[in-house]
Amino acid sequence: MLYFSRWKTISIWAIVLLGVLFALPNIVPQSMRDSLPGWLPDRPMTLGLDLRGGSHILLSVNQQDLIDERLQSARDDIRTSLRDAKIGYTGLSGTGRSVQVRIRDAADVEKAKTALAQLTAPINSGLFGAGTVSELALEEPEPGLLRYTITDDGLVYRMNAAVTQSIEVIGRRVNELGTTEPIIQRQGDDRILVQVPGLQDPQRLKEILGQTAKLTFQMVDTSVPVQQAIEGRPPAGTSVLYSMDDPPVPYLIEDRVIVSGENLVDAQSTFDQRTNEPVVSFRFDAKGATRFGQATQQNVGRPFAIILDNQVISAPRINEPILGGSGQISGSFTAQSANDLAVLLRAGALPADLTIVEERTVGPSLGADSILAGQFASIVGGILVIGFMLIAYGTLGVIANIALVANIVLIIAILSMLGATLTMPGIAGIVLTVGMAVDSNVIIYERVREERRWGRSLVQSLDSGFSRALATIVDANFTTFIAAVILFFLGSGPVKGFAVTLAIGIVTTVFTAFTLTRWLIAWWLKRMKPKELPRGLVRFIPEDTHVPFMSWRRVAFGLSAALSLGAIVLFFTMEMNYGIDFRGGTSLEIQAKQGDANSADVRERLSQLNLGDVQVQEFGAKNELLIRVEGQNSGDNAEQTVVEKVRGELSDDYEFRRVESVGPTVSSELAFNGTIGVLASMVAMLIYIWFRFEWQFGLGAIISTIHDVTMIAGLYVITGLEFNLTSIAAILTIVGYSINDTVVVYDRVRENLRKYKKMPMEELLDLSMNQTLSRTILTGLTTLLALVALYLFGGEVIQSFTFAMIVGVIVGTYSSIFVAGPLLILFKLRPENLAPEKSEGGSVLTTAEPSKT
Repeated sequence: MLYFSRWKTISIWAIVLLGVLFALPNIVPQSMRDSLPGWLPDRPMTLGLDLRGGSHILLSVNQQDLIDERLQSARDDIRTSLRDAKIGYTGLSGTGRSVQVRIRDAADVEKAKTALAQLTAPINSGLFGAGTVSELALEEPEPGLLRYTITDDGLVYRMNAAVTQSIEVIGRRVNELGTTEPIIQRQGDDRILVQVPGLQDPQRLKEILGQTAKLTFQMVDTSVPVQQAIEGRPPAGTSVLYSMDDPPVPYLIEDRVIVSGENLVDAQSTFDQRTNEPVVSFRFDAKGATRFGQATQQNVGRPFAIILDNQVISAPRINEPILGGSGQISGSFTAQSANDLAVLLRAGALPADLTIVEERTVGPSLGADSILAGQFASIVGGILVIGFMLIAYGTLGVIANIALVANIVLIIAILSMLGATLTMPGIAGIVLTVGMAVDSNVIIYERVREERRWGRSLVQSLDSGFSRALATIVDANFTTFIAAVILFFLGSGPVKGFAVTLAIGIVTTVFTAFTLTRWLIAWWLKRMKPKELPRGLVRFIPEDTHVPFMSWRRVAFGLSAALSLGAIVLFFTMEMNYGIDFRGGTSLEIQAKQGDANSADVRERLSQLNLGDVQVQEFGAKNELLIRVEGQNSGDNAEQTVVEKVRGELSDDYEFRRVESVGPTVSSELAFNGTIGVLASMVAMLIYIWFRFEWQFGLGAIISTIHDVTMIAGLYVITGLEFNLTSIAAILTIVGYSINDTVVVYDRVRENLRKYKKMPMEELLDLSMNQTLSRTILTGLTTLLALVALYLFGGEVIQSFTFAMIVGVIVGTYSSIFVAGPLLILFKLRPENLAPEKSEGGSVLTTAEPSKT
């Protein structure tokens, strides 16, 4: 295990060197990168919105809009086709997903079906390979009544086309804002994710995204006074629309569209030469110019309306034919609103309304603070862990620290290569990896010390230590990797970033432990030729402990059962402080522009807005407040109304550093996915441990993990900590850590069961616990050092996350000894359940039982 051929040595250091090169752009300032050779990597890590500021907005395409538009189109097609074919009809109407018409003469029914055959004609779907789909299906519930219904495949086709078109339109709109590196991508069947980093004005982005921007030019009907149409019934083919003025002015508008925004080729904000007011100039394509020219020629002296999203912008009178194909839109515009309208018109109209179902906005100042806090916490945590390893292991600690630095470099390099996004929970994942990465070296070193105590030579001890630790480390890390993978697929936003860094950290940890650390030790042996293992400055755990853990198992069982039962009772009798991720609502972090924040004044001002339950509390510094507004239970749009009202009330006195708004649809999905994530990770780990060990081990590991999850749930109930998406990440990480701890203990139990077949189970478990005690304590301490640094210096945003992690590490360490171990006695595990371990030559290994003194 300690011999390395030349090609292995070159490969190991080539990987480390590549890691350094790919991580380098994250250290070198932007101004210096241009002077570096062109062949060097120049792509740094992508910082998440919580670190650099920006907006995360999840939009949902309104399916009902698509249905209504398709039915309206079908009605128009039916009317036109039947008139052209001179077929009499009546009762043309639509409801639900269907439109129907009754043919007056029974002899014309077949002729009508032929005339309307194009409605059910198959079209290329673009979804099912080269297949086709029929949007409408024809049925005849009674003679002469033709009913056309939108099919499920047709609706999927429409939704897919609408999402694709919406992504293109949104992309054009966002790019017009001059932002850099926006992310616009499909999420699920009917949603679009928009992430715009570094955005200075998130409210403007929402306004740009929220408008459908359907522009039409339609004639104003002057045959009937508009008030008469409002009080009675508008003439056929007309509708009453209102202007954007305050108060709005009603107009009677002909439904027939003269020209639409699809015929625009350009739109620019400019100023009227006569009034110097902001206006929007536009230019039609050839088809639009012709149609507009014909309409204005035929209607000189009549007013026509310029309509945007069913609101009349202006209704000028046609004084003379407009034949040039261009014109201008005037109204009560400011310079910015005229520019925004020009942006919308150039980008094109959305095919349907988009509803904001989730918003997470971080101001640039909070993002900068988060970066500084994350960097400082990482540095402090790294120094603590490195110092601890030097004190505990001396020279071997130096080797472990070199491997640890290489590990961090490789994590950063892989994140940079993949273009992955680093979030604040992602930094937490790196800091946690720093603590847990030491675990692999601790397992190896403690095993080496154990082998040395058994009388083997230094080289044999090192070689055997690495060999025997391999399976333990792979099993322990793979279980945590399972949690990270499930968290990635079921998590969202920053939580996904945490899962990515944790998963990458596990891979790099195993690589550095069994290649780089082993190579460094082989080099140290060859160069220094030591006669004995180096000792650290402090021996935290005595070399040969005989703690009677199993004699306390009944007390531990009773304590764990009482605490678990208490946590369950509290969970069902006291309401947990669910965050907006799971209950919906709005959360805003604000900072006073001058002086300290006044929570009583803010609470009083917001109570007058009729927003329901509003909580205002101090958050971090004296000039910062956290506002929580309960879910409005009036649909997803209601949460955006809350944000607008709060902004309007407080924007003069406070800066909005962070805004999170989650509608009821997304909150229910997040709660479901979070629950499934925890359950799926447990099931996956149970299957893996069952496969690698025996069913008793798998069941014991899961019961001890359920114990840990129950304890953490009780912690959230008792302390009132907010339970949100990052809490799910904390629980899943605790699950991984607890399983990691348990697997290390179980691996030693399995090994001793094969060695000491006649030893009573209680004594064998005590022996196994004592043999792994040093590793258990040292790994717990290093992980806690990293987490405490993150808790103290990582900032308010992740404080509750790290606090839960700290308690989880302590509880996980306890359960791996006092819950997971004794359960094997309860399940009546016996040595005969396991196959004997064989040596390399094939003979069965037997070992004398250790002295009981």
